[in-house]
Amino acid sequence: MSIATQPITLNINGKDVGPVDVPEGLMMIDFLHEYLDLTGSRLGCGQGICHACVVIHDKPDGTSEEVRSCITGAHWFNGRKVRTVEGHGKRNEQGEVVELTPVQQKFLEHFSFQCGYCTPGFVNGATILVEQLKRKPVPKDQVEATITQALDGHICRCTGYVRYYEAVKAVITSTPGLVLDSGSEK
Repeated sequence: MSIATQPITLNINGKDVGPVDVPEGLMMIDFLHEYLDLTGSRLGCGQGICHACVVIHDKPDGTSEEVRSCITGAHWFNGRKVRTVEGHGKRNEQGEVVELTPVQQKFLEHFSFQCGYCTPGFVNGATILVEQLKRKPVPKDQVEATITQALDGHICRCTGYVRYYEAVKAVITSTPGLVLDSGSEK
């Protein structure tokens, strides 16, 4: 008896991957971990509830969405663009991270994590939020509610969320163009 496979081709963190023969039904998190050695996304609950496994799906229209890789098969990503937490910081030619994104930097400055297990999901979720706000800023009085709505599905068992939310708020309020000034409209 053999396991049925199908080829997939996709773009991960700006690099084309494939075609790779992958077992039918293999979850994306397993593909990332076992085939590509991208282990930043974490398998938490295995049921799509905690969001530690979230990757970013970059859509053709320029928008992005969170996709829970523990419950989404690798073949769903065939022909698509994906970003994992490993794809955020800038790297040198040796592959070493030489610059963090504003989200990553603020997470460090605010000591936003304890064990760090859920951090990749929070980084990806916050990154998508910042990208959305670049297209459609929010009024200053809606920043906290916007953060809560964007990150509400992410579960952390260590921090109580306060530092994550403070870090994301710091990114949003310190990045020009993400928050509407009083009385301005976009």
